[in-house]
Amino acid sequence: MNDTEAKSKPSHHPAEKKMLVRYGKMGIVGWFSHDEKHMPKAKSKVMIKTERGLEIGEVVGKFSYRGGVFKKNEESVVDYYEVGKADCPVKAGGKFVRYATAQDLSDEHHVNIGTKDELKKCKQVIKELNLPMKLVDIEHVFGGERIIFYFTADSRIDFRDLVKRIAKEFQTRIEMRQVGSRDAAKIAADIEACGQQCCCARFLKILKPVNMKMAKLQKATLDPAKISGYCGRLKCCLRYEDHTYRELVKRLPRKRMRVKTSHGEGTVVDTQILTQLVSIRTDDGTVFAVPVEEIEILQQQPTQPDSGRQAEGDETDFEDLDEKAEQQEPEKDIDEESGQGDGAAAEPEQ
Repeated sequence: MNDTEAKSKPSHHPAEKKMLVRYGKMGIVGWFSHDEKHMPKAKSKVMIKTERGLEIGEVVGKFSYRGGVFKKNEESVVDYYEVGKADCPVKAGGKFVRYATAQDLSDEHHVNIGTKDELKKCKQVIKELNLPMKLVDIEHVFGGERIIFYFTADSRIDFRDLVKRIAKEFQTRIEMRQVGSRDAAKIAADIEACGQQCCCARFLKILKPVNMKMAKLQKATLDPAKISGYCGRLKCCLRYEDHTYRELVKRLPRKRMRVKTSHGEGTVVDTQILTQLVSIRTDDGTVFAVPVEEIEILQQQPTQPDSGRQAEGDETDFEDLDEKAEQQEPEKDIDEESGQGDGAAAEPEQ
């Protein structure tokens, strides 16, 4: 090989090692550069340096590393969320410092001991200043650089006097962060009706909009107490099965359609989405139910009742409601105030 060929041959530069770490009260996920040769397969706490200061985080995807290198590239993680790079919740985080020691975890515990008293003091000052805001929670950055107060409010708040008084009281930097109702639930989430911790706190990173049409399709009742989550808005889980419900609805005939079965001809009076059963009323008034696979549609368009109104016991078909709603106005996001952005993805599988 001559000197010219040697110079033209690209030199090998090993890829920068990065690890995914979840940290902070909001469960932020970021990439952190490191020089570790091996990654433990057990649940690991790490010390990291972020723009907020020194913090303790937890490694995400502990089985996704080989020789200290994340098996997938950053583009594949962005593709996992299906929202594009600009809206992906995984950002550049900072630098890995070391694995957290028992002393680090003990220090973290002592740092958070006084949070209840600090929260109580801040609420007292808010009351004295008569500010229209509600505190959600408090977060101490491990290095002691700042204390972050999360709050909700119906409008923008001038909290300069509040920050001055709190900073003087605690002798550290104070940060006030306003969040929406869904983000507030993410911070202070409890156990939901399903018996599990709220999805937004457990694994959801992007909160996609949930609309009333999903609730109309899946629920027998639209009682707000049964379809609303911890945040007071429509439950995120309504989106999980929406596609399946819509596919099942397409297989069912509309009400008032004329059909034929092994029991004779009749008119569709009701349908059950999950069981895929169709209730049919014959001309002599007999009502029976059969699986959708056993019916033959004789008339594609529903027959109109002679009286000009719906037949007894009949209700507006969901697809009719769907079509009318789309003609009148586009879908609206019920989570207009959320600061988390629109989307609904979980963290990469660990």
